[in-house]
Amino acid sequence: MVRLIVRERESIQDAVRRFRKLVERSGIKKEMRRREYYEKPSEIRRRARLRAERRARRMKLLP
Repeated sequence: MVRLIVRERESIQDAVRRFRKLVERSGIKKEMRRREYYEKPSEIRRRARLRAERRARRMKLLP
């Protein structure tokens, strides 16, 4: 949960800007986008496998 304490003499615009940054850093937006639609468990596993394959390919090319 993101908590923002508005500072003394801080404008609303500045507080909203800080709030947006906090939300972005905490990963809430990313999680919301991921949960926007139901994803079958098989699709989740497939995406994870493809991500691991890409990562392995990249690691193989680096050295």
